[in-house]
Amino acid sequence: MTLLTGNTSLSVDELARKLDTTYRSIYRYLDTFKDAGFAVIKVKSGVYQLVQTKRNLPDFSKIVHFSDEEAAIVNGLIESLDNTNALKQNLHQKLSAIYDCAPVTDYVAKKANALNIRELSSAIKEEHPVILHDYPSSHSGKKRDRRIEPFALTTNYINVWGYDLEDGRNKMFGVSRIGEVEVLPDDWTHKADHQTHEIDLFHMTGSRDIHVKLRLSMMAKNLLLEEYPLAAEQVSKSSKDKWILETDVCALQGVGRFVIGLADQIEVIDSPELKAYIADFSKKYLNF
Repeated sequence: MTLLTGNTSLSVDELARKLDTTYRSIYRYLDTFKDAGFAVIKVKSGVYQLVQTKRNLPDFSKIVHFSDEEAAIVNGLIESLDNTNALKQNLHQKLSAIYDCAPVTDYVAKKANALNIRELSSAIKEEHPVILHDYPSSHSGKKRDRRIEPFALTTNYINVWGYDLEDGRNKMFGVSRIGEVEVLPDDWTHKADHQTHEIDLFHMTGSRDIHVKLRLSMMAKNLLLEEYPLAAEQVSKSSKDKWILETDVCALQGVGRFVIGLADQIEVIDSPELKAYIADFSKKYLNF
């Protein structure tokens, strides 16, 4: 959008080269901007611009970007509108048109998620314990109620940190897996024990003391950024069609799953622990 503001010379092909993408993708972006309500005009053959107004336009990069927290809040406000409100669907469509890689509506796609996030936020602010109804165990898959003291939502609202009153330790719970949040009238009793742990790019928790370095193909790089957008800050280009991801992780399961799933698109560099993990995993589970 910044490149197209006042553009009079950059062609679609030149934009594609600058953004390291295809001309077809540029045309899709142009269609997306139009669908979202922006005025796009054709200056000359292959050259397009976002129409300037008489006033100086603000920096588009500052007004169209939503942080994860802002996206969840905006979506929550839209969800609070009555379903009979004609503007509700239009607002969802415009936001989704802009955020096609990570649609705003995906953060709290179901109304239940929006309600649960609001209840958890309220409980954290007022320092009340909650019951997470019908929460499935990641090991057994069986659903049961969990009584916790929630004290922090992760920055993308995917998880909530809580002190498990049954196990007596801090855990991270997936918001999308919660059936319903019931806020209890009691006050916290274990505030001194509340403590978050680090979360790595691959959503593993603990202490980030395992260093990994990967050489990625374009496909692997694109899939990485789609699934783990925060990885963008730690990816650098090494050649025409190769990228390097260098980061520290808390556990090998997350990054290992990603590498194993794209084994023909990723090269593990200077990461002996990860290589050993993948070799052991392959021996145990991939020996058909």
